[in-house]
Amino acid sequence: MAFSSLSPLPMKSLDISRSSSSVSRSPYHFQRYLLRRLQLSSRSNLEIKDSSNTREGCCSSAESNTWKRILSAAMAAAVIASSSGVPAMAELNRFEADTRGEFGIGSAAQYGSADLSKTVHSNENFRRANFTSADMRESDFSGSTFNGAYLEKAVAYKANFSGADLSDTLMDRMVLNEANLTNAVLVRSVLTRSDLGGAKIEGADFSDAVIDLLQKQALCKYATGTNPLTGVDTRKSLGCGNSRRNAYGSPSSPLLSAPPQRLLGRDGFCDEKTGLCDVK
Repeated sequence: MAFSSLSPLPMKSLDISRSSSSVSRSPYHFQRYLLRRLQLSSRSNLEIKDSSNTREGCCSSAESNTWKRILSAAMAAAVIASSSGVPAMAELNRFEADTRGEFGIGSAAQYGSADLSKTVHSNENFRRANFTSADMRESDFSGSTFNGAYLEKAVAYKANFSGADLSDTLMDRMVLNEANLTNAVLVRSVLTRSDLGGAKIEGADFSDAVIDLLQKQALCKYATGTNPLTGVDTRKSLGCGNSRRNAYGSPSSPLLSAPPQRLLGRDGFCDEKTGLCDVK
């Protein structure tokens, strides 16, 4: 019989004893190995069929079915091995929160749309954390680090951020009514379309922060103090009462209607002798 000269694929040819460590390390490589064996087996079956055209069809069919069952079982084992260490999609959010990271990077935590109202999280590390649309009303985040965090559309009514590091954060469309920002650092933060009505900003540092012009003007009416960490005056960080304004404003306070070119000085600032530098 043709099959007697060519022994069936022995299980020892998989060399599981030698490659067990590599399989445990990389199920993907094990799966590729089995696929390669499947291709070789298919070629062998074709050669066998060509050489045994005169043999009885029932015998070759039985042998072929046996091989199909063996290879199907091997492929199923490879799939199970390759997916054993991957968390299910339903568990993705919990897995991401437990590892405290976006792809496990940094100390980020996932609090998107979470209910954190009236909770205490003082002096904690929320670097690069996600608080998008979170409910943070009347919570205590004093002294915490939010460097690079995402707080878009979060509601932080009467929340306590005193002494917190909010630098380089995205805080656009955020509700900060009556929030406590005393001595907070908001350097380079984005606060466009955010509501800071009645917020306590004594000693807060808004250097290079992006704030709507009307909102900044409202804060300048009562801004006082100096930040104890950066040593920057709050009014100066907001650009309140600048006697020498750039003719085109600043990134945090753009002027939509800049003075015409003939009013500009050689250094690009408005010529105050014209008396038109404060024209809105």
